[in-house]
Amino acid sequence: MAPGAGQPGSRSAGVDGASAFYVEQRYGVQAFLADLRLEVKTQTFRPLPVRERMIPKAGGRLRRLGIATVRDRVVQAALKLVLEPIWEADFLPCSYGFRPKRRAHDAIAEIRTFASAPHRYEWALEGDIAACFDEISHSALLDRVRQRITDRRVVALIKAFLKAGIFNTETGLRDSQAGTPQGGILSPLLANLALTVLDEHFDRQARQNRALPRRQRQRRPVFRLSRYADDWVLLVKGERADVEQMRDEAATALATMGLRLSPEKTTITHIDEGLDFLGWRIQRHRKPGTVKSYVYTYPSKKAVAAVTRKVRTLSRLNRNFPLEVLLLNLNPALRGWCAYFQPGVSAATFRYLRAFTWRRVIGWIRRKHPGMTWQQLRRRYCHGGWWPTDGEIALFDPGRMQTTRYRYRGAAIPNPWASTA
Repeated sequence: MAPGAGQPGSRSAGVDGASAFYVEQRYGVQAFLADLRLEVKTQTFRPLPVRERMIPKAGGRLRRLGIATVRDRVVQAALKLVLEPIWEADFLPCSYGFRPKRRAHDAIAEIRTFASAPHRYEWALEGDIAACFDEISHSALLDRVRQRITDRRVVALIKAFLKAGIFNTETGLRDSQAGTPQGGILSPLLANLALTVLDEHFDRQARQNRALPRRQRQRRPVFRLSRYADDWVLLVKGERADVEQMRDEAATALATMGLRLSPEKTTITHIDEGLDFLGWRIQRHRKPGTVKSYVYTYPSKKAVAAVTRKVRTLSRLNRNFPLEVLLLNLNPALRGWCAYFQPGVSAATFRYLRAFTWRRVIGWIRRKHPGMTWQQLRRRYCHGGWWPTDGEIALFDPGRMQTTRYRYRGAAIPNPWASTA
């Protein structure tokens, strides 16, 4: 029996039903790791199928997650520690997702910087890759792995994880013909490796343009790619026809990895019309009271709708619970959302979210105590004021969140594996 098998675990456990706590209690960490190390060294380790779980996405769709067993996650984490520094040396600066020291704000700052003066990129191609994690070609991905990894044992281990299979309680076990399970520790790194075909294509095109004589170079479009995992935007200085041609080029480059663009969600927009990317709205507006225009970044309508929907759901808490429970549920969600949108023009949105949340919480309190007067409710739950508080826990106030400016870092982003010599 494999280490950690044979015990029903939590919903986050793999097909063997063993949680990390169970493995620790049943085998002990040192014994578990020793057995696993021996299996890997003797090449007898075989990954188990991932357990499929569908989680809801926006718009009523579902996202497929593949939950690996604890033993498989440990081996994947070890592989990632070895492989990430190697591939990080090859990854291009335009990629920001699932990479150390990089974040979504860097991609947004890059788009804002190059859409603004003096660069003034006018057009944006917002690409959407259909089912990226599910459709990556195994053979094409392994070919890219072999370009840098010459140890056949490591390549065989990666292939074993890709081919481990998928188990669903309703449909049973099925083979994994393509894709890398979303939810695995190694999957983001492998997806980034696959998507470098897009980075390399446009980087190669840009270098070819720079090599042309100046007169020819001035007649060709200028472009810049910003990619966060499978979400990407190509900024273009040129004509709309140039952007359409680049859309076709992107589709051709992705097809080499078995990937395809979603025709409905891959859009071409002018920066004056604005685009939504990673939850942000990026659009050029005229500054009130002036004739000058600037590129602004602020929370998109979809992002605001998502957080208000979450507040609405959390504030449906059973009225028999104390207010403290409601606040402990709401505060982390509000704080995290506001922290993400803090470096932008978000003050008006924060004030709207403050008013919306206040109404929901006060409405919950009034339903909890229908016989109380306003004065009694405020004395009991607001310390005589208007802001809901229960003991030492107060409702997080989005209106007090101070907005900041996140500056484009570009080549200044540190590499954690840079030589100190």
